[in-house]
Amino acid sequence: MAPMADPSLTALADRLGVACAYHDWVGNFVTVEESTVVGVLAALGVRADTEADCAAAISELDRQHWARALPPTIVVRSGTEASFWVHVDHGAPAHVWVRMEDGTVRSGIRQADNFTPPFDLAGRLVGEATFVLPADLPLGYHRVHLRSGDRESDTPLIVTPAWLGLPERMGNRRVWGLATQLYSVRSAGSWGIGDLSDLTDLAVWAGSEHSAGYVLINPLHAAAPTSPMEPSPYLPTSRRFVNPLYLRVEAIPEYARVSKRGRLDKLRAGCVEGAAKSDIIDRDAAWDAKRSALKLVYRVPLSAGRQLAFEAFKRREGTALDDFATWCALAEKYGGDWRRWPAELHHPSSAAVAEFAEKNRRAVDFHRWLQWQLDDQLAHAQSQALRTGMTLGIMADLAVGVHPSGADAWSLQDVLALGVTAGAPPDEFNQLGQDWSQPPWRPDRLEELGYQPFRSLIAAILRHAGGVRIDHIIGLFRLWWIPAGASPTKGTYVRYNHDAMIGIVALEAHRAGAVVVGEDLGTVEPWARDYLRDRGLLGTSILWFEIDPASRGPLPAEQWRELCLSSVTTHDLPPTPGYLAGDHVRLRAELGLLTRPVDDELADDRTAQEAWMAELRRVGLLGADATEEDVIVGLYRYLGRTRSRLLALALSDAVGERRTQNQPGTTDEYPNWRVPLAGPDGVPIPLESVFTDRRTARLAELMRTVTNPGCD
Repeated sequence: MAPMADPSLTALADRLGVACAYHDWVGNFVTVEESTVVGVLAALGVRADTEADCAAAISELDRQHWARALPPTIVVRSGTEASFWVHVDHGAPAHVWVRMEDGTVRSGIRQADNFTPPFDLAGRLVGEATFVLPADLPLGYHRVHLRSGDRESDTPLIVTPAWLGLPERMGNRRVWGLATQLYSVRSAGSWGIGDLSDLTDLAVWAGSEHSAGYVLINPLHAAAPTSPMEPSPYLPTSRRFVNPLYLRVEAIPEYARVSKRGRLDKLRAGCVEGAAKSDIIDRDAAWDAKRSALKLVYRVPLSAGRQLAFEAFKRREGTALDDFATWCALAEKYGGDWRRWPAELHHPSSAAVAEFAEKNRRAVDFHRWLQWQLDDQLAHAQSQALRTGMTLGIMADLAVGVHPSGADAWSLQDVLALGVTAGAPPDEFNQLGQDWSQPPWRPDRLEELGYQPFRSLIAAILRHAGGVRIDHIIGLFRLWWIPAGASPTKGTYVRYNHDAMIGIVALEAHRAGAVVVGEDLGTVEPWARDYLRDRGLLGTSILWFEIDPASRGPLPAEQWRELCLSSVTTHDLPPTPGYLAGDHVRLRAELGLLTRPVDDELADDRTAQEAWMAELRRVGLLGADATEEDVIVGLYRYLGRTRSRLLALALSDAVGERRTQNQPGTTDEYPNWRVPLAGPDGVPIPLESVFTDRRTARLAELMRTVTNPGCD
């Protein structure tokens, strides 16, 4: 296809990391429509409707660059010298030093040659100098200072690990874990939906009985406290905070001192009775009951020690918690879409918002209190998991973005791109592309803020976790932006500073002693996977997608990646029993998501599956008269033949579930994220039955033996 007609638009887009062309999932070169590029640039605050607009924008970018004394943020890797520029009056001296995170000062920063000509900044000649940071700077968040004459400036300096790797406590061992959707795992004690006490019990069972090293769960991010509650854990109102729907009311210490216990019992009984009558998870019913119960518990006065702990939590979380709690209280009064609130409430810093928070202090404080309880119960879950001998414990999941009408979109709107949404281009499994409706980070604003919002997010999710899975980690390299009103096919990629984003993830994981798993499936530039490996972050391998590029057949086990979390399936596919039956193809056909005849898709799917059956037979893992269960056992045994350091057993596979949790590209067409865990017969299976289930025990023991071949 021909390049864009306007070279000035191409130059401007390239300057801001906006792609004017890309290679699609089958390798075709695609030229982006000019209207798309113009729309994306507008979301970055840059007008590019005409050639004159583009020229003016480039000139302004030059002016802004030379007006800065220092880069907005400097990000370097430990163990390597790194240079950066400074701008001072032409010919003026420059004195540079570093103030470390611990308060100490590193002086004597070496200057290097720089022959860049001076720039005329509105009659002021500005010169550029280069300074070199030493290789032995410690990891952390520091600041570079510059003094020239009577002018002094400073900027964030972030020193990140060159290599993260695996936590020391893993040693050279391979580790297996359970992967599950927590909301779907219900026990006799839960309120119609899986909760943090269920997570604790699941981790204790898996760790103590079957030597599992972790439990990977869906994102626990907060949803809006209003009905209908968004079911997708990947479309939260906030990624920084947690959904109180996952609280176990009875596990809150003050529960024991509630005077109206009969009211609490009635609320729970009604919730459990309703859940038993429904074949899908009803978040709204569960939240209505829990919210009423939690408000009763909240009214119980705290002991002196508990009050001190609550105050310490509020200080630690700071303004972010205040904003989130205020948004929740506002949402309860005005609805869950802040864009429809009175105009004076559209920004968290407004006087009207401050006035509301003051007049509604108890309502705001209730939501702070909920997050404190969640912090306590998450800490308990992780502590109990590790006490059983788990190597990692709880592995959290980080969604790509947030709901456009939610708390983070409101509180972080100055750092998010408005007028566009994030999504994915067409690929093999969703040939119409995807629009996730989420406002993406603005890369320029993140840099200007020293990546503080991103840093806080990563630190929060790792606070009580031994690892994190980052959904669509390629979004930290480049993300598919779709202008408002356009179809997902009419988007383009916007690049991020992946050295900074990945570096910050590695730094926070290093401090937490955690492992990082990047979901690097889909349309991925090959070099990006190499980069993740070179930084010591794990990738993701799903058996069905591991194809040998030479033979186009199954990738032999010995060729799989070592730094990887490997599993047979993923939440965007049916559990393995359903996948073997072709349910994923038939479902997409029913929902109109195919671009080819269903018979052709089924035929291709059968061919691909038969190739894997042949591979299992080749390596002696599948007999001639194998049952469905035998096939599933063979597939997981095959995982054990790979070099992957982390292996995951889907709990849905373990119990024989067939139904998928999510069909990408749909909302209400399919009950996404509302399917309770069930057995082969489709009947919901409680957590207590999982612990005694024969099929589950067989697969869990299989995973124990393939990761610990010498165990009894």
